[in-house]
Amino acid sequence: MKEEMKGLYAAILASLVVILLANWLFPRNNSANQQQIPAESVSVEVKPETGVNNEEILTVDEALNQNARIKISNDMLKGSLRIKGARFDELYLKKYKENLNPDSQDVELLAPEQTANPYYFEFGWVSAKEDLKLPNADTNWKHRGGNLTPQTPLTLEWNNNQGLKFIRKITLDDNYMFKIEQVVENNTNQNISLYPYGLINLKPHHNENSTKVVHEGFVGVIDSTLKEIKLPNLKKDKKQEFKTTGGWIGFSDHYWLGALILDNNVETAVKFAQTGDNTFQADFVGQPIDVAAGSVATYSTNFFAGAKEIRLLDAYTKKLNIDKFDLAVDFGWYYFLTKPFFYILDFLYRFIGNMGWAILLFAALLRLAMFPIANKSFESMSKMKKIQPKIKELQEKFQNDKVKLQTEMMNLYKKEKINPASGCLPMLIQIPVFFSLYKVLNIAIEIRHAPFIGWIKDLSAPDPMTISKLTHLPLPAFLDIGIWPILMGLTMYIQQKLNPAPANKDQARMFALMPLLFMFMLGHFASGLVIYWTLSNILSIIQQRVIMKKIGV
Repeated sequence: MKEEMKGLYAAILASLVVILLANWLFPRNNSANQQQIPAESVSVEVKPETGVNNEEILTVDEALNQNARIKISNDMLKGSLRIKGARFDELYLKKYKENLNPDSQDVELLAPEQTANPYYFEFGWVSAKEDLKLPNADTNWKHRGGNLTPQTPLTLEWNNNQGLKFIRKITLDDNYMFKIEQVVENNTNQNISLYPYGLINLKPHHNENSTKVVHEGFVGVIDSTLKEIKLPNLKKDKKQEFKTTGGWIGFSDHYWLGALILDNNVETAVKFAQTGDNTFQADFVGQPIDVAAGSVATYSTNFFAGAKEIRLLDAYTKKLNIDKFDLAVDFGWYYFLTKPFFYILDFLYRFIGNMGWAILLFAALLRLAMFPIANKSFESMSKMKKIQPKIKELQEKFQNDKVKLQTEMMNLYKKEKINPASGCLPMLIQIPVFFSLYKVLNIAIEIRHAPFIGWIKDLSAPDPMTISKLTHLPLPAFLDIGIWPILMGLTMYIQQKLNPAPANKDQARMFALMPLLFMFMLGHFASGLVIYWTLSNILSIIQQRVIMKKIGV
């Protein structure tokens, strides 16, 4: 009927208004149009190492065996630092596995340069004086101390035989944060000016499972503004340069992050660039540090290499005063909902001990919060269903007089105290809720590989118990969905049957197809989201049935 369609159109329009208003009030600070800064007189470039055949691809073990190394270890990390060049180029995350097999390899984050997918951190100094010898990728450092652990820091030393001594003190905390303290002793009779730098260089894995839901590429906070740079854009523009005071820059994929933490007190030049065939670099160059003759100068910086654990990122934000470090997690446009939803889910998970049950309890709490609004909506729809026979009578009586039909229907609504549009209000509220929860289930590493009951071993992945596995039928990927999506489609169908049907047959057919379309569409989403949606539907059905019985439908 026209009034119902008007209500639907009004709901859609209102949804768009809600989304646009939220985007305006809570903008996602992605500085796509931020002004770029001209290059500095000094820059950081990774040059081929002497005696290295860069065309030869080695396995990780082969590359590791080519140079002396110092082991890195804490409860979260294991790996090594290459003494030559003082390069951080081997790191594994001990807490996370590559897949659900408990015997699978720990997640690899950093890898040596000569492997298929190199990924490393490097720090040092650059100078405008070309004849000044500075430590580089070929520098053989002398080291004091044993392995790098939270209890045992590491000290590296190198003398350039020109009167400068370089000392590097490296510490590691209990999680994923390293601190690099660079010391320069000037034993010459001249003042020296040096620029500190840090860089991340990598050749990313080709991720076939990558989606546009989560940003994967360079990311950072530049002058308190989030900056996300997709790697294909760098291929076109070659490089992007900025200046910032404070913040951080790095490379982010779905769950892991490598980031350089910038100085909060002085302006720093940062750059994102493509440095080779599918090889990319993010780096910073600090303000010049003057080392007077016979004196010592120090520059300290931190870098993060690990998992994007939201609570930990928030803790680093406060502890180290890192500007908006939590934005390393792609919360999306609805940050104001997505992040609180995560913390609620995380609290429930810590209380219950299972993320699946936490999601179900979260769904129940949301339904409880929306109970008064949903009650009015269901009352309106139940009354609409109750007067369906009267509406049909009016349609038959005034089938040739549309204006009179609309007038009589409005009179009937007023008489029965029904607002046809009120049934759409829960839909408006659920739209941002749905997208925010969808985002949480995609971004939160706490949900990665989190099991539920039965066959659900990973709530961040689609339901694995698909039709083809149960029946052995060769189905197209789009049609091959799991049991939970089918249950969700069934609950949507039951819920739809409780609502008044559109009078128009074409509209009725279209609405009848909605549960089927949603079932196949959401069937390839994270199973945690489908489980949430299924329980939410069940609770809605119970609530609506109680109201219908109360009204006498």
